[in-house]
Amino acid sequence: MKNYLNFETDIKNIESELEKLKDPYNQEGLSEVDTKKISKTQEELDKKLKDIYSNLNSWQTTMVARHEDRPKSKFFIDNLFEEFIALAGDRYYGEDKSVITGFGKFNGQSVLVIGQDKGENLDSRIEKNFGMMRPEGYRKTIRLMSLADKFDIPIISFIDTPGAYPGVGAEERGQAEAIAKSIECCMKLKVPTLSIVIGEGGSGGAIALGSSSKVIMLENAIYSVISPEGCATILWRDPKKMLDAAEAMKLSAKDLLNLNVIDEIIPEPLGGAHRDRNLILSNVRESISKNLKFFKEMSSEEILDQRKNKYLKIGRGKGFVTNPESLSSLEIKKNSIKHFFRNKINLLYLLGGLILAVTLLIFFL
Repeated sequence: MKNYLNFETDIKNIESELEKLKDPYNQEGLSEVDTKKISKTQEELDKKLKDIYSNLNSWQTTMVARHEDRPKSKFFIDNLFEEFIALAGDRYYGEDKSVITGFGKFNGQSVLVIGQDKGENLDSRIEKNFGMMRPEGYRKTIRLMSLADKFDIPIISFIDTPGAYPGVGAEERGQAEAIAKSIECCMKLKVPTLSIVIGEGGSGGAIALGSSSKVIMLENAIYSVISPEGCATILWRDPKKMLDAAEAMKLSAKDLLNLNVIDEIIPEPLGGAHRDRNLILSNVRESISKNLKFFKEMSSEEILDQRKNKYLKIGRGKGFVTNPESLSSLEIKKNSIKHFFRNKINLLYLLGGLILAVTLLIFFL
């Protein structure tokens, strides 16, 4: 049984009609299959899908990213990697089933795979805590990322979480510290790291694994510091204003690519990734291959510098830098001091500061 979102009513009606045309024997009496009408209805469906999905607002994109039929991390891990061996435990507390981790091979190359997984049905979702990782989950990924770094193995992460688990037990076991350590570990790695946001990339729970050499998003995925409902509750004390919050937060893949927060968008099938799993699998495989090839000839130091420069560039326009492509060592631009003294306001502040300093010296002496 297909699940439809609240803005897909017209799509649901057309698909129901299409199913009846393809299987007329479920109706009263017998009739022949009308192929011409089926083709016409299919064209109508494709047009409706294109009209709706080419004009999604930020809240509708959020709903698509959370769609319960959307491919999860386990689907990508099972179908993209060979000889995958899952590893468990953080060696401190226990196993966190909300994140799948292990080593496998991609096109014959050894890789470490990390996947936040929400689960496919109610039982698995409860078992996996709806994709919300606990401290032991982050410590498990830190342990394995350090191991991959030691043996020069690239890391591929699939991000799909509403955020880190906010429970009392998680806080008592050092949730914030575990997330911070995970970000620190990601930034120190000297191997290529790819993070692919396949659904919902929420808060520190996503950033803990998203501090990568390349951050990639599926077309209808979202990536934000907080959920739209949480943002609306804090700003307007009304969670129903999630549409306004979603628009303001710029959480869609297109907005984030324009802001240089992410590096690439993977196109989805018409109507979302859940409508054609083989196509989205092919698109993700192509993206991973291309990005691993990009880092193949780079040294460990070049990989580290690339990641450092990537994050230093975010949010920077014209600043005190000589080369915006290389921000590892920030330098003062030539003539910046001259420009400072030419500004009358700056001179007034400087003169006022000198007068104050002289006054204080006279007073205390």
